[in-house]
Amino acid sequence: MTYRELGEAAWAWVLGQVREQDGPWVPEVAGDAPAPDRDSLYAGIAGLAPVLAEIRVYRELTAAERTLADGIVSRLAAQAAARTEPSLFDGLAGDVTALRLLAPGREEVALRRLAELATPAGWDTTLDLGHQGPLSDVISGSAGIMLAAAWAPGGTGLLGTGGEALLAAAEPAEGGLDWRMWPGYRSSNPNFSHGTAGVATALALAGAALGRADLLDAARRGAEHLLAIAALDDGGFVLEHTIPRSQREVEPVTYTWCHGPTGTSLLFAALAHAGVESVGGYSPAQLRDRCLHSVLTSGVPQRLRPGFWDNDGRCCGTAGVGDALLDAAQDTGSQRYLDGARTMADALVERAIRDDSGARWRFIEYRDEEPLLPPRTTWMQGAAGIAAFLLRLARVESAGGTAPIVDRPDQWWAVPARLRLFREPSPAAGDSVSM
Repeated sequence: MTYRELGEAAWAWVLGQVREQDGPWVPEVAGDAPAPDRDSLYAGIAGLAPVLAEIRVYRELTAAERTLADGIVSRLAAQAAARTEPSLFDGLAGDVTALRLLAPGREEVALRRLAELATPAGWDTTLDLGHQGPLSDVISGSAGIMLAAAWAPGGTGLLGTGGEALLAAAEPAEGGLDWRMWPGYRSSNPNFSHGTAGVATALALAGAALGRADLLDAARRGAEHLLAIAALDDGGFVLEHTIPRSQREVEPVTYTWCHGPTGTSLLFAALAHAGVESVGGYSPAQLRDRCLHSVLTSGVPQRLRPGFWDNDGRCCGTAGVGDALLDAAQDTGSQRYLDGARTMADALVERAIRDDSGARWRFIEYRDEEPLLPPRTTWMQGAAGIAAFLLRLARVESAGGTAPIVDRPDQWWAVPARLRLFREPSPAAGDSVSM
């Protein structure tokens, strides 16, 4: 089965799970109830938008797919004006993403709502995380909102508020600055999704967009802290998942988009985009390559031992690694990165469960009595996200490294501008959403 055939089979299985009640929804786990936020990018219908956008690059949507896309746009646009959760993966910034991918221009309602909800300290979360008030990170906090604002035309006016909030949340640390999910949080997760790498990425992009040296300096100092605490053995760059390690009882190091060098490589691409020439004596390009070298030499995607690599999804597993390697391959022309993306895809081919309904994957939680988890439908933890990676790789295999890229808020700066389909230069500040 080719990458495209498997991607289409995975998407067919996801489509078979879509339900309709006040607009489309999809169960997070096959046959189950909708995710707590049925509209989210992480686990809801907004997460189907990047797949539909990917499919539309190489073929026309079917009638069922057009109906789904229209339903997603209608529901998200109608909900946005009253939404109170602002985040990228669970809220309004995710709505910005889906609306722009499916109906460019319709994202303005979500951007306006983000402007209404902004405070000097950032955006208050509504998520049940044990904290009241703003968060800092990419998944749930100001950094993720800033990534969406930097990507969507008209979002520039949100960057100053987010930047000020992140400057205020910075904590002095070895070699530079550190950010936790919120100041005083019990641990630091230094990689991309919940910590310093993601926050510094957002600051670098905001600093470049606004011409603000203070934001760029904070981004650089965040990178310098990571360099001070990273393992640089054998030409690599690896940070622990959680500091202190005692807060986590599983693998101290992982190689994922969320908590490993795959995602952290995006910080160094952002610094290069912002014109930063050096961090601790290394160029951003060298540090990005070190991160990806660590991934490629780690043993991923082999399941070397229980707990080492039990997830094939986009957030925490194989598809996320493969997509970041494709970004780097198209950005640099590196055959090594392209071969690495193929290695990830080959593992997905091998592990797929196929039948007449399509294809899906079952991840493993080795600590459970029944370790094989049920298949998931979603963008970050299921077949939708895996399908998009496989379909993109199939296009690159067919058209070469200059194949157009369905860019998103969490990676647009890591790919060549000439290949991006959605991210346009931000308008002048006077034309953007303001506070």
